[in-house]
Amino acid sequence: MKKVKFQLLILAALLLQGAMYAQIEKAPARTEGEGPYGQLIIRGATMINGTLAPPQGPVDIVVENNKIVEVKVVGYPGVPIDPKRRPALKPGGKELDAEGMYILPGFVDTHAHIGGMAQGTSAEYVFKLWMGHGITTIADPASGNGIEWTLEHKEKSKKNKITAPRIKAYTAFGSKLNGEMGREDLSTPEEAIEWVRANAKKGADGIKFFGAPPEIMKAALEENKKLGLRSKMHHAQVYVGRWNVLHSARAGLTAMEHWYGLPEALFDDRTVQDYSLDYNYQNEQDRFGEAGQLWTQAAEPYSDKWNEVMNELLELDFTLSPTMVIYEANRDLARARRAEWHEEYTLPSLWEFYSPSRQSHGSYWHYWGTEREIDWKANYKLWMTFINEYKNRGGRVTVGTDAGFIYELYGFSYPRELELLREAGFHPLEVIKSATLNGAESLGMDDEIGTIAVGKLADFVILEENPLVNLKSLYGTGAIKLMEDNTIERVGGVKYTIKDGIIYDAKQLLEDVKDIVEKDKAAKNYKILQPGIKG
Repeated sequence: MKKVKFQLLILAALLLQGAMYAQIEKAPARTEGEGPYGQLIIRGATMINGTLAPPQGPVDIVVENNKIVEVKVVGYPGVPIDPKRRPALKPGGKELDAEGMYILPGFVDTHAHIGGMAQGTSAEYVFKLWMGHGITTIADPASGNGIEWTLEHKEKSKKNKITAPRIKAYTAFGSKLNGEMGREDLSTPEEAIEWVRANAKKGADGIKFFGAPPEIMKAALEENKKLGLRSKMHHAQVYVGRWNVLHSARAGLTAMEHWYGLPEALFDDRTVQDYSLDYNYQNEQDRFGEAGQLWTQAAEPYSDKWNEVMNELLELDFTLSPTMVIYEANRDLARARRAEWHEEYTLPSLWEFYSPSRQSHGSYWHYWGTEREIDWKANYKLWMTFINEYKNRGGRVTVGTDAGFIYELYGFSYPRELELLREAGFHPLEVIKSATLNGAESLGMDDEIGTIAVGKLADFVILEENPLVNLKSLYGTGAIKLMEDNTIERVGGVKYTIKDGIIYDAKQLLEDVKDIVEKDKAAKNYKILQPGIKG
């Protein structure tokens, strides 16, 4: 077969100048968290499960050796609980009083990069931001620190040697698998198949694709499916003209990231995006600016073409991981840029990475104006219509964030993605299902996590406010509330994150992050979050 040379544009197009694919500081040994215990009983909480069931409580949840062994309704709201109805605590067991609180399954982030060298983030910083927001399982798409680094942290997290979510490791297609950074030159379907087999043997959970010639994509996806591994794809625009979401889903892709490749599959009066004739993909303001016009070029909602594409994806049990939050600055730059948590939780190096640049990925604010934001607002409306209807017809939509770029901070971006699903039309219970059970299903873990059920792992999120009433209560900074006595307070934030039966003080984890940021600012004499701006 004639060799077809191509470049894997994973870095060149998406993660420029070493934003990923250079190892960050490893996570330190765990010193946080209480447990695990031989027996843990969480008492008196109201349960919001990932099954679309309405809240129910008070319940007592019994955990033994990191497995849920009993979920028992023990009373009625506003009525004292009869102690005789409650599960008994065994000698040496631990009780956690959660009366008046809300308990949910641990959150799953299906698109969670573990930091980046160019952003100056350590693993501890990223992990604690996630755990402080109740995120107990993540999928690292592309394993930007190298697959060996990611697998090492996956194993340490599994054994709870570090304070970190459970990790699923996806390798960027074509990455070197021998511990070195860089790319393999995969020029034929046979070479692609060989790489896929080597990746499986390495111990990866799946592959993250960005694009390749059709014959190579088809060979790699089909082999990966045969091996039983999962897959994700960001359909890069340099390849999407010949290989869109439908091609990927038919070949065995299990989940699409973002939305690239979906509008192109919906084209009914063109075959290519209406690029400006002086467009340059390496100019990210061109790339992201004109991407904001794509959905208006696709088939209209509920048209024959639109329904045809949706129905085929549904038949293929295809997963959407939209990551709406990562593009929100495109429709309201000032809002994303001045989010209140940046001052205390965003590292100076990360802030500088966000700031306007011709090289840093996602820093394309060369002169971002009102016209771009209007385009993106229209883009979101059409995108959300597809996502909501996909959910309504039984399709799987998950919560992924892609934080660390475009003014979106790890952890804090998660509640915002939940809010965006709500804006798209999801009921709050549907939002929680996307964050829990849907995420677990997409990673092939729904027999272990995703709902609060007997036999599953002891992953929980506990908070004092009802998140269904106000999803903002899930932010680490809480939500502002006018109290009955007319005082103003911040309420909410996750109180406890429980992973593998270990109880973490979520607010203390975020205090640790604040301390990391404060010390970094002091060392650099860093005063303001306005680097390099004149006038």
